[in-house]
Amino acid sequence: MTANTRPATKPSNPNFSSGPCAKRPGWTLDALKDAALGRSHRAKVGKAKLKLAIDLTREILGVPASYHIGIVPASDTGAVEMALWSLLGARGIDMLAWESFGEGWVTDVVKQLKLTDVRTMTAGYGDIVDLAAVDAKTRDVVFTWNGTTSGVRVPNGDWIAADREGLTICDATSAAFAQDLAWDKLDVVTFSWQKVLGGEAAHGMLILSPRAVERLETYKPAWPLPKIFRMTKGGKLIDGIFVGETINTPSMLCVEDYIDALQWAKSVGGLAGLIARADANTKVITDWVAGSTWAAFLAKDPAIRSNTSVCLVVNDAEVIAKGKDAVAAVAKGIVSALEKDKVAYDLGAYRDAPAGLRIWCGATVETADVVALTGWLDWAFAEAKAAALAA
Repeated sequence: MTANTRPATKPSNPNFSSGPCAKRPGWTLDALKDAALGRSHRAKVGKAKLKLAIDLTREILGVPASYHIGIVPASDTGAVEMALWSLLGARGIDMLAWESFGEGWVTDVVKQLKLTDVRTMTAGYGDIVDLAAVDAKTRDVVFTWNGTTSGVRVPNGDWIAADREGLTICDATSAAFAQDLAWDKLDVVTFSWQKVLGGEAAHGMLILSPRAVERLETYKPAWPLPKIFRMTKGGKLIDGIFVGETINTPSMLCVEDYIDALQWAKSVGGLAGLIARADANTKVITDWVAGSTWAAFLAKDPAIRSNTSVCLVVNDAEVIAKGKDAVAAVAKGIVSALEKDKVAYDLGAYRDAPAGLRIWCGATVETADVVALTGWLDWAFAEAKAAALAA
């Protein structure tokens, strides 16, 4: 097949968005038929559904029994904000950022909370900060486990002290259910339903270690907390939040969808099965890039390369020689061509990231679809390159 020959086989599912992500294989609206619609989330049936979602989360992720798991509003963003506003300020903080969401948390801590004992450590897209330089023993640390917009993840939790005095607050929204999280090194973990399991948006998960609970019960921030952020009453944790008594009203339709995704996760082997599916998808891209004349990973170091949000850049010498506008035009042309042919949707790099592609390879994506996609990427590149060089 020549580079400009249109492939014969399309992916069965063209959804490669990095959030909301593809629904689990075989999903239909019939999966939601048992949703507790029209019922109070505080009724017996509603509480049971919410508790089931929490219990399945604990089982599949391997969350320690001593950790609290809560369903909170406003997706992963809401969960992170609850942690930042409720827990920070008790000691110095190391803020780590190597992509846009990490940078957003830095802005919140420095410009909104206006905390001063803050060390900000940043790296450009495709790189990671020097983890050895992080004080993950005496200071609080805020970081993303997997940078959704950069395709960069921490390799492990070895850089975090086991006998730490501070708290680690980890945004794990595109890592949970696809990567091994070092629970013994994490005090706060957040994620949302619409990433690796392809759930619906607007709900976040907040997981607290006993050390995080102790901070909540012994430290009072200098600023007022809105009701939606309050996790304590009378100096004690509001336990109900972590058994399904949510702060505000959740969508029982979305809860049912999350439960369905969790049950599917169990059917494919739990966390190990989910990781294996994401790894298999990413290996297809890795093997294809190894033989590509035009594509390269944004993250050059395989040790920090994501297995969910896989970020690529155009690495063709002729296109690069024509300048950044040509590179951006080619990337945009690939995305547009594949969407027009209904081959792949939402492949464009995040708006703040370098021009390129971002291919979701999480567990709900079928490996055969990734294989089919690679041929179309070559075809779309050839078309977009010809147009860019002719411009």
